[in-house]
Amino acid sequence: MSTHTILLVEDNPDDAELALRAFAKSKIKNDIVVARDGVEALDYLFETGVHAGRAPGLPEIVLLDLNLPRLDGLEVLRRLRADERTKYLPVVVLTSSGQDQDILRSYDLGANSYVRKPVDFGQFVDAARQLGLYWLLLNQRAPVRDEPPKT
Repeated sequence: MSTHTILLVEDNPDDAELALRAFAKSKIKNDIVVARDGVEALDYLFETGVHAGRAPGLPEIVLLDLNLPRLDGLEVLRRLRADERTKYLPVVVLTSSGQDQDILRSYDLGANSYVRKPVDFGQFVDAARQLGLYWLLLNQRAPVRDEPPKT
């Protein structure tokens, strides 16, 4: 079952707060869970560790920074795509890196989109609004493997 949650994987508290403010200003009403590193993100997605026993279900989308402590974003992405439960989960890399190798590696590992974080708050709000409109309203998500098909 989908929880209509956004998982924001961001270790920088200022960037996380900026994202939360941008989503609020864009009137995105989805619950937003913030994971501060790659290990916590995987714990949330696979309901293990500190997130064992949480309500089951996957988020609508994962917004994934690349530069994370303990386990970087590329490794998180690799593990998500290797697991049948999260193989088709929408993942948008949302990072400050504009390096070609990061972009190529993200797409090679199965990222659905790559967005460079705007520095200007107004541009960040606009990017958050567009991300929300597309990924939460327009995009037709792949069915979750353990859910029966909707008729």
